[in-house]
Amino acid sequence: MRTAPVLIALVAALADLGAQPRPAPGQSVVLITGATSGLGREVAQRLAAAGAHVIVHGRDSARAREVLDAIAQGGKGSARFYAADLASNADIRRFAGEILRDYPRLDVLVNNAGIGSTPNERSVTAEGVEMRMQVNYLSNVLLTRLLLPRLLASAPARIVNVSSLSASPIDFDDVMIANRFSGGRAYGQSKLAQVMFTIDLAAELEGKGVTVNALHPATMMPTGMVLRGGYTPRSTIDDGARAVLHLVQDADAGTGQFFNGLNPGRAHAQAYDVAVRARLRELSERLVGLRR
Repeated sequence: MRTAPVLIALVAALADLGAQPRPAPGQSVVLITGATSGLGREVAQRLAAAGAHVIVHGRDSARAREVLDAIAQGGKGSARFYAADLASNADIRRFAGEILRDYPRLDVLVNNAGIGSTPNERSVTAEGVEMRMQVNYLSNVLLTRLLLPRLLASAPARIVNVSSLSASPIDFDDVMIANRFSGGRAYGQSKLAQVMFTIDLAAELEGKGVTVNALHPATMMPTGMVLRGGYTPRSTIDDGARAVLHLVQDADAGTGQFFNGLNPGRAHAQAYDVAVRARLRELSERLVGLRR
């Protein structure tokens, strides 16, 4: 699917944006995926307004320019745009390599980018991986693992995975949902997998100065994902942004938890099954090329 033409377009998008600022000494550095629209954009602008340097990830250079301009006009923080296709493990590796090359520190990683439950059509990556599983979950695994040494070196640091209360138990006999596919099932599976990854990674990093949490930021915010699905918004982007910022900024957030908005919540029961999480981790690391 997304091959050379897309990568060429991403390179062109970067060129269109020209020179971009670097963080000042002592400035907090935050990477947000999917930061050119919706919740990601709002969080990026609020963190920059608080003085952070924000690494804005996306695919659309025009929308990225709007975010960068808004941050520059705020006059406090700063931002730089990087384009990357999260459907491609090769492009995620390129993206991570550029971040490691350009930034000697990374204080926060917010895995926010995602595909919603619509359209109700099954699509796969060039490697044959179901698209929502790849973009919503596996891209988190690969990007986080590649950037983890920098986060550890920058400790105290934080990882925030923007998940959802939507959950579909993982069927390991049909992880790519070749049978009985629905966009809702694919979305719910990918979001539950995010929570499992969060719990395992938090345990792995306990005592190392990097916290890891997941959250359902708010229900049916008026984001493009929700509006394209024809849903009626039930909360605001402000609600979701405040929940994400809580996990980025507040000292009492803890680690290894799933939050429902601002409060600790409870994910689907499968997330707390140690054997299931171990099976998912082994499969995930093979799919993204972290193990054979």
